[in-house]
Amino acid sequence: MRIIDLATLIALAGLWSLGFVFTRELSPLLGPMPTAAGRIVLAGLFLAGVILVRRQPWRFHGKLGAGLLLGVVNSGIPFVLYCFAAQYLPAGYLVILNATTPLTGALIGAAFFHDRITGYKIAGAVVGMLGVAVLTGAGPVEFGLPVLMGCLACLLAAACYGLAPFLTRRWIYERGSFDNLLLTFSSQVGAMLLVVPMAGATGLNRPLAELDAYALMPSMLALGVLSTGVAYLLYFRLLANIGPQRILTVTFIMPPFGVLWGTLLLGEALSWAHLWGGLAILLAVYLSLQAPKASAPESTGKRA
Repeated sequence: MRIIDLATLIALAGLWSLGFVFTRELSPLLGPMPTAAGRIVLAGLFLAGVILVRRQPWRFHGKLGAGLLLGVVNSGIPFVLYCFAAQYLPAGYLVILNATTPLTGALIGAAFFHDRITGYKIAGAVVGMLGVAVLTGAGPVEFGLPVLMGCLACLLAAACYGLAPFLTRRWIYERGSFDNLLLTFSSQVGAMLLVVPMAGATGLNRPLAELDAYALMPSMLALGVLSTGVAYLLYFRLLANIGPQRILTVTFIMPPFGVLWGTLLLGEALSWAHLWGGLAILLAVYLSLQAPKASAPESTGKRA
């Protein structure tokens, strides 16, 4: 991996992990749907502004529909699920559970995209589930049905993230060129079409009069612009450069960032469950990536 790609990967990990902190702050106040909708709308407006400033031609090369559908899988559904989970789980939990993304990606690749299933992947699945069990059963949050539902929502969101790179390669990169900026914008529009109507139907968790909009706006702007708009620009550029399996290793780097942000910015408690559960999940990710690393064609993202 080139130095520039590694640096971009680290920057992406920092931005995405910070997004979990803002999600944890906003979701209990606004509700999962309004938080996800605000994030997506702000990201879309930011990206539209970048396109206009750059005078980017609006040429989708027949792939606008694919970009919209990709946004549902890669942004709309997981954003809503993580916002739901953030009502019950600390930010540190969210980012550690997000680290199951490469594991789910490896299993999805083996099941649906002709990647070989190996003993490493089976062992990774077992160790990963043990890590999740440790995190939920021994952590500082009292275990109950809301915590269990939050964890399941995180795992389902991670599965969406694990599926999305394979769909991007198949729908976008294997069918010719498509500008990364337009791809990022179209994906947010697709997510917007799904989430915004749902947010309008559900409403806010608290009456608008009880919310301090001026205090919440910086977090919402950072969530939408930095942790979504800028982050997805980096994501799609990296995906084209290093491929769907390697880009999922960003979740190796995110847990330390996420736990640190949660502790510093939200005052969340640390426990041994963060360490042992997180290490087990990262070991599971490492095991699940062994076979794909050895397969040169799968690491390029340019396979025909």
